[in-house]
Amino acid sequence: MKQGKLEDRLQMRRLTTDDTAQYNALLRYAFQVTDSELASLGWGQKDIERSKKPVLKKTESFGWFDGDKLASQISVYPMQVNLFGRMYRMGGVTGVATYPEYAGRGLMGSLMKRALHNMRKNRQSVSMLVPYMIPYYRKKGWEIVSDKMTYTIRDTQLPARRSVDGHVARVAADDADVRRVHDEFARRRHGALRRGDLEWEEYWRWEADDVLVAVYYDAQETPTGYLVYYIANDVFRIKEMVTVNQEARHGLWNFVSAHYSMIDKVVGYNYTNEPMAFLLEDAEIQEEIEPYIMARIVDFEAFITPYPFDIISIHDDLHFVIDDPVMDCNCGDFSLRWDERGQTLLERGGTQGEEVRCDIQTLTAMFFGYKRPTYLRRVERLAASDEAVRILEDIIPIEQPYFSDYF
Repeated sequence: MKQGKLEDRLQMRRLTTDDTAQYNALLRYAFQVTDSELASLGWGQKDIERSKKPVLKKTESFGWFDGDKLASQISVYPMQVNLFGRMYRMGGVTGVATYPEYAGRGLMGSLMKRALHNMRKNRQSVSMLVPYMIPYYRKKGWEIVSDKMTYTIRDTQLPARRSVDGHVARVAADDADVRRVHDEFARRRHGALRRGDLEWEEYWRWEADDVLVAVYYDAQETPTGYLVYYIANDVFRIKEMVTVNQEARHGLWNFVSAHYSMIDKVVGYNYTNEPMAFLLEDAEIQEEIEPYIMARIVDFEAFITPYPFDIISIHDDLHFVIDDPVMDCNCGDFSLRWDERGQTLLERGGTQGEEVRCDIQTLTAMFFGYKRPTYLRRVERLAASDEAVRILEDIIPIEQPYFSDYF
């Protein structure tokens, strides 16, 4: 039966909960999730559809439809992320998928553009995602801003017990004290995601029944750290260790080391962008690093005005010349200066100040603190004078971003 030209049939629209079955089917196809794999996790088709319905209610999701059939989709979570102590509204991109018969037609590119403009309208000045294809997302303006380190510690290398005043207790995954610790951690830690109900739902979606959780309580019974872990085949596997002080870190490692007789090694993830080896007595451990999270500035003007610059003294003005492959609002000239109170003033179209030329990807990596201006100029990602680089080095805070979430 003749169906007419595809271009005439395709339509973009918002997704609703009525599209849950098609949304889930496309995700399963794109990421090759089989019924047997789902069954091994204790998930049935109806379980997945029930779990995704709230997601579609809480996200901004868009899709291309070929008649009634969903062909391509993207979702954006409304989230918040800590950037050097300032909470920013963030659009968390997920559910990116296209059926192969519709590939190469620019469907995903147009969906990303629609999603980014919608983020800007919602005052989400930054966006983050876990990439499945880094080169593709770089072409759309995202850049790596945080790494994931996997470390392996033999049982003979476990830290010696440290004296602490508190104690560790195993708790349920949804215990309120776990949330209290993460709330405090996210308030303090640059790059951390603020987790509300939606974020915790994503955090536990596939493994809440498989992992164990231990909380460290100080002498005043205040929760100051937690550990998410499981033990299998003589391996102690750490999904995440979150602490708000060194006492909690020592207390939780005491807990891990107490499993000495039960395990051969500890395998865990570290998202601090700093090697674990320095913190251990026996530093000859195995560590592997891989890029983890990508981010992009959605709206440079909205992002930079509240940015917490380290302004100790009055600096010369900066003149940014920016290129963005998707968002025209970020392209062109911007003059950046500070008044006598240290308040940031940005003039769109201004050309005053020391010139800095780069794309939105490089700008994102620099202002997230993932790479320093001096390094970016050395690898020819940043075109700037010595004075411009000196100013940038002075005013951009020094701290590596931490991001451990998956969505």
